[in-house]
Amino acid sequence: MSPMKVSLKWLSEYVDVAVPVKQLAHRLTMAGTEVGGIEERGNGWPGIIVAQIESIDPHPTADSLTLVGLGLLGERMTVVCGATNLKVGDRVPFAPVGACLIDTQTGRPTVVEVAQIQGVASRGVLCSEKELGLSEAHEGVLILPGEAEVGLSLNAVLGDTILDLEVTPNRPDCLGMLGVAREVAAIMEGPLHLPDLTYQEEGSDVRDDVQVEILAPDLCQRYSASVIHGVTVGSSPSWIQRRLMAAGVRPINNVVDITNYVMLEYGQPLHAFDYDTIAGRRIAVRRATDGESLRTLDGTLRTLTSGMLVIADAKRPVALAGIMGGSETEVTELTKSVLLESANFSSGSIRQSCRALRLRTEASFRFDKGLPPAITTLALRRATKLLVEICGGKASRGLQDVFPAPREAIEFRLTPAELRRVLGIDLTLTHIRDVLAGRLGFDCREDGNALMVKAPAHRSDIQISADLVEEVARLVGYDRIPTTTLAGRLPDHPPQPIRGLIERLSDMLVGCGLQEVMTYSLIGRRLLDKMVAGTDTETPNRLRLANPMTPDQEILRTSLLPSLMECLASNLRQDEAGPRLFEIGRVYLPRHADIHEERQMLVIGMAGPGWQRQWSRAAAQLDFYDLKGIVEELLDRLNLGETRFIQIMDQHPFHPGRTTAVYSKDVRLGVMGELHPAVARNFEIRVPVYLAEFDLEQLLSVIGGEFLRIVPTPRFPAVRRDLALIVPECVPVSELFEAIRQAGRPLLYQVELFDLFRGEGLAPEHKSCGVGLIFRSPDHTLTDAEVAQVEACIIQQLQQRTGARLRG
Repeated sequence: MSPMKVSLKWLSEYVDVAVPVKQLAHRLTMAGTEVGGIEERGNGWPGIIVAQIESIDPHPTADSLTLVGLGLLGERMTVVCGATNLKVGDRVPFAPVGACLIDTQTGRPTVVEVAQIQGVASRGVLCSEKELGLSEAHEGVLILPGEAEVGLSLNAVLGDTILDLEVTPNRPDCLGMLGVAREVAAIMEGPLHLPDLTYQEEGSDVRDDVQVEILAPDLCQRYSASVIHGVTVGSSPSWIQRRLMAAGVRPINNVVDITNYVMLEYGQPLHAFDYDTIAGRRIAVRRATDGESLRTLDGTLRTLTSGMLVIADAKRPVALAGIMGGSETEVTELTKSVLLESANFSSGSIRQSCRALRLRTEASFRFDKGLPPAITTLALRRATKLLVEICGGKASRGLQDVFPAPREAIEFRLTPAELRRVLGIDLTLTHIRDVLAGRLGFDCREDGNALMVKAPAHRSDIQISADLVEEVARLVGYDRIPTTTLAGRLPDHPPQPIRGLIERLSDMLVGCGLQEVMTYSLIGRRLLDKMVAGTDTETPNRLRLANPMTPDQEILRTSLLPSLMECLASNLRQDEAGPRLFEIGRVYLPRHADIHEERQMLVIGMAGPGWQRQWSRAAAQLDFYDLKGIVEELLDRLNLGETRFIQIMDQHPFHPGRTTAVYSKDVRLGVMGELHPAVARNFEIRVPVYLAEFDLEQLLSVIGGEFLRIVPTPRFPAVRRDLALIVPECVPVSELFEAIRQAGRPLLYQVELFDLFRGEGLAPEHKSCGVGLIFRSPDHTLTDAEVAQVEACIIQQLQQRTGARLRG
C-alpha cells in the first residue's frame, strides 16, 4: 500500500462532495481505495474569527507600529500591529482577548491578553501563519481570501479534513488529487471539474530554446519540456503553501512549489532547471557512464554506474532521472528562466537506481508504480500555466515532446455473460456501458451483445478483460454480488512427478531410520571454506546477494552437503548414537554468465556409533556398507532394477578411492562414499563421515513416474547354488555381479556375496569370493539339468569377462 494525503477542501475544487466525510471514506474504501484515517485540522483555533481592516493609522509614539481598525459585524476594535503587508479592505484572522495562539518566540501555546503597547491598549492580535501553526512564516499577517465572511470562525475558512488513503500498487493514478477526484465523481455519479490548461504563449519557439534527445528509449518512453522566461522567484501564494502542507510537503519557493503542487494534483513528477545553467541548450536522456559523478540537490556527491539513467546537457549530467536534480542547475532566487521537465521513465530502472544509491524521493516513489506516459504533457501544461500566472513568466511557444514509440490503447471485449460467470450477477449491456463510459470515462462501443472497451490514458492498471469486470464490480457494489458456491469446472491439476518422488523418498528414508533436516538456501563463505580439503578450490561462479542480511547468508548454495555437514557436526556433539540425516531441497547450479539452474537434490549423511551404548555389546561405528544398504534399499523400492556402483577418484569433497558413482541404465544418479578426512577435521569431526548425494531429476528420468511395483508371491520353489570363485583383486564385486546377472537370465532370481577371503593359499593379487545364486521359474519347478545349464553359462561368462575361475 502507498500513502496519499487528500485535502477535502482541495478535492472539492474538482468534484462536489455532498455527503458527510465518514460516508465518503466508507464509499471510497468499498470501491477499492481504502481510507486508513481521517484527520480534522483547524480545531486548534477556538475563538479566532475573520475580521476586515477598515483603517490603518500611524501609532502616536512609535514609527514602526500602526493602529489597525477592524470591523467585526457592527463592532469596531483597534489593534496595535507591526506588520507592513496590510491594506484597507484586507480580511485577516483576529484573535481577541482569551483566544489561544502559538508564541512565535517560544513555540508554545499562549493566551491573548490586553496589552499596553507604547501607551495604546491592544485588545487582540492579528495572526501570522506561525501563530496559527500553519508554517514558520511570521513576518506578516496572514491575508485571507476576499470571499471569507467577516465574523466567521477561522476554522470555517481555513480548517480542513485530511483523508489518509492507502493506495494499492496497481492504482498509481490515485497518487494524484485528480485521480482521487475521478474516483469520487464515479462513486457519487457527479460531474468532474478539470483544471484549465490554456495559457498565453509568447517569445520564441521552444524548439529554438532547447533540443531534446532520448538516447535510452528502453528506459525513457517520453520526455516533454517547456521554457518560461522572465520568472521572479519568491514565496508561493498562501493557498499553494497551505495545500502543500496539508499533503505533508514543505514549501520552498514558488517555482519548486508549483512542480510539487502539480505532482500532487496529477500524480506526475516534474523538475525545474535553471535554464541559463543548461550547457548548449541541449537535454539528452542517457545512461550514465561508470564512475561519472553528480552532486544532487541534497548536497551529496554521488558516483554513478552505467545502469543508471541521467538527464544531461551538452557537458555533464544535470539530474538523476526520476529521482533528484543536480545542485548545479538548481532554481535559486537569481533564476530568471526555467526549463520545466515532465517525463515518463522505466519503473524498473528507477527502482534499481534508488536501491543502489539508497535514495528515495516523492518523484521516485511515483515512477516506481509505473505511470502512464499520456499524462506527461497534461501535467507540463498545468505547471507552465501556473508559472506564467504566479511567477510572472512568459512561456515560449509550444512544447518539446519526444515520444519515440507511442502505444495504441488495447481494446477489450466484455459481455454480460462474462460478468455473470465471474460475478454471478445479471447486468444489461446498457448498465455496463453506463458504469464504464458514463462514470469511469472508458471508451466503449457496442459490437452485437458485447462491449469493445478501451481504458482512458490515465488508467495504466487495465491490462486484461478481467480488470474491466473488477471495475464494474466495485462501482455496482460488492454487496450486490451474491454469496454462492463456486461454479464451473476446476482447472486440471498439472502433473508434478517430482513432488510425488520427493514424498516417496521422504517416507522411505524415515522408514530406514533417518531423520529429515531443512536448512537455508543461503550459505556463507565461511561454511564453503570448510568444505575444501587442502589446496582444493571451489568453483567461483556462485550467485551472490547484493545486500545479504548476514555474512553467513550471502550465497545461494550449489550443494546441500555443506549445510548437512553442519547439522551432522552439531548432532555428533550432542548425541551418543551417530546421527543419520537426510535433506531434500533445491540447489542453484552455474551454467553460464549470471544464469543459474535450480535442481532438486537428495543428500544423506551419517557418522558415529551405529547404536546407543549398551552393556551387552560394543558400540560399532557406522561404515560405508551401512550407507550402501540404505541406498540399495532406496533404489530397490523405486524399482530401478539393476544398478551399478563404480569407483571414482576425483569427486569433491569425498575421499579418493573410497567413493562410488551410482548408475542405472547408463544414467549417473549420484555419488556416495566417505568424506575426505581433511574436510571432516574442518568441522571438528574425528570419526569417518559417510555421505550420498543424488539428483532427483536424474532419478525421475530413469524410473518415470511409477513408484509402486506389485508382483505375485512366487508359487514354485527356489534352487540355490553356491560358487567359490578366485577373482583378480582389480575386479570389483559389482562387475562380478553384473556378469552373473547377464548370463543367468531369465532363471536367476537373486545373487548375493556371502564370503570374501584374502590371504594364504591364494595367488598374489587375487581374492576368494563366495557367491550364492538363487534360481526360480515363475511357471514351473526347475530341474537339476536346467539349473546346471544356467550355472555353466555363468561360469563361462565369468571366465571370459572377469578372469574369475572356480576354486578347486
